[in-house]
Amino acid sequence: QVQLVESGGGLVQAGGSLRLSCAASGRTASNYAMGWFRQAPGKEREFVAAISWSDGNRYYADSVKGRFTMPRDNAKNTVYLQLNSLKPEDTGVYYCADSVTYWRDSSVYTTDHAYDYWGQGTQVTVSS
Repeated sequence: QVQLVESGGGLVQAGGSLRLSCAASGRTASNYAMGWFRQAPGKEREFVAAISWSDGNRYYADSVKGRFTMPRDNAKNTVYLQLNSLKPEDTGVYYCADSVTYWRDSSVYTTDHAYDYWGQGTQVTVSS
């Protein structure tokens, strides 16, 4: 059973930056991708970013391209979400997800059904 723990959320002014962390533990088998999703109040959860380990592809939602990146630290079993140039519409709960399922078309990892494990979420609030 994989456990994912997110941290790093908080309150920031528009234009500011945050770095979210997602630490994974309990892994007994290889994973194929990790992703970040977010959910704003009253809205459905949406894709933000993902890394596919099998082909090295990185995916970003159009709304965050050029502002967010998803670095990783293999030694620490941790992936990050670097949020720059934040906007009020970036407000929401950010979730880390892990997939132990192989999908040949790695673009599937931009959808939440591709993931097997989820963290508890961390709140990001961007004030205007």
